[in-house]
Amino acid sequence: MYRMRLWSVRHARGLNQLYRGLENVLVMLQPLLRRFSEHRVERSLAAVERQIKGFMFGCQMCGQCVLSSTGMSCPMNCPKQLRNGPCGGVRANGYCEVSPEMKCVWVSAWEGSQRIPGGIDALRGVQFAVDHRLQGSSSWLRAVNERVSAAARSTRPGASRAGAR
Repeated sequence: MYRMRLWSVRHARGLNQLYRGLENVLVMLQPLLRRFSEHRVERSLAAVERQIKGFMFGCQMCGQCVLSSTGMSCPMNCPKQLRNGPCGGVRANGYCEVSPEMKCVWVSAWEGSQRIPGGIDALRGVQFAVDHRLQGSSSWLRAVNERVSAAARSTRPGASRAGAR
């Protein structure tokens, strides 16, 4: 599985495009998904997400995926679970101080982010602390719901005037 994580970082650009495509498909399917119980959709999508992202990225199902902001390198794989950059213990060869056989997640994140357009800027963004209440939930569904909500807010009457003030 570790080799797959390294492969994912090397192919960050294509995987990011694939993720964006999947997100677009899920946004289009949102009206259909609303017909089913939210709990049922969440559970089913989380199970699929767990399998795919677990294999590809070593996903820990924190529920707050930031793969596209970290060059397809999951920060939850860091033994210290740091979400905003490396600790002071990164070895000179780029490997982890806690697990010397593992490349530092943040060194990998830097490499992967260079392959994604705008990835370095995204990597520099501050990530919030993990909300453990979301553990095991689908971050895909959350991203889709946020995108649909944002689109709905921007199309409301008066929404354009609020931004002009």
